[in-house]
Amino acid sequence: MADQVNLQAEKRESLGSAAVGRLRREGLIPGVVYGARQDNYAVQVNAKAFDDLLRNSASEQILVNLQIEGAKEANKLALIQAVQHDSLSGDVLHVDFNAVNEDQEIHARVPIELTGEAIGIKHGGILDTLLHDLEVHCLPKHLPEVLRFDVGDLDIGDSLSIGAAPFPEGVQATLDDSVLIAIVNETRASKSETGDAEDSVAGEAEAGEGDAAEGAKEEGSES
Repeated sequence: MADQVNLQAEKRESLGSAAVGRLRREGLIPGVVYGARQDNYAVQVNAKAFDDLLRNSASEQILVNLQIEGAKEANKLALIQAVQHDSLSGDVLHVDFNAVNEDQEIHARVPIELTGEAIGIKHGGILDTLLHDLEVHCLPKHLPEVLRFDVGDLDIGDSLSIGAAPFPEGVQATLDDSVLIAIVNETRASKSETGDAEDSVAGEAEAGEGDAAEGAKEEGSES
């Protein structure tokens, strides 16, 4: 499972675009906490601390222990549900925190990492990755930071589907088992080489048949 990290926050009283702009100039990011059968309320987090958190994680959907100063429940287990970025600078503009309970399933997108070198690559194929992340559902304690799948046994024409992938204990995909994660396809070069080889074999066979027929013809003439 992914490590749960602590994130400091403060309850936010000032709302509106002017207040939000002021927060950002002060190095703070506005956000909202919702879920877990509670009222929504506004928070603010330190921009540098939050950027460091994202930089050290494989995904933006991270499970955090949200420590909120000024709130009735000072500590909340929360999933970073959505992060809004500035389209030009990439700076974080807003964060949605989904408060969760440890005994209730959550849904989150987890990045996929393929390990091993497929056998088919050595035979002239190419590995096509069809899914780079996947939505899963599980208890918070089972949420993985990344899904790692070994593709070393895949030859040309072989594929890895969700149903055949070894998911961590307690983790299930929301997509159907038949959906493919990766496949080893034949390249044009390998197809060309195969075609040339087949043509060569066929040519040799035809030449052999021709020689045999010519030989039979000569034997008949002699007799």
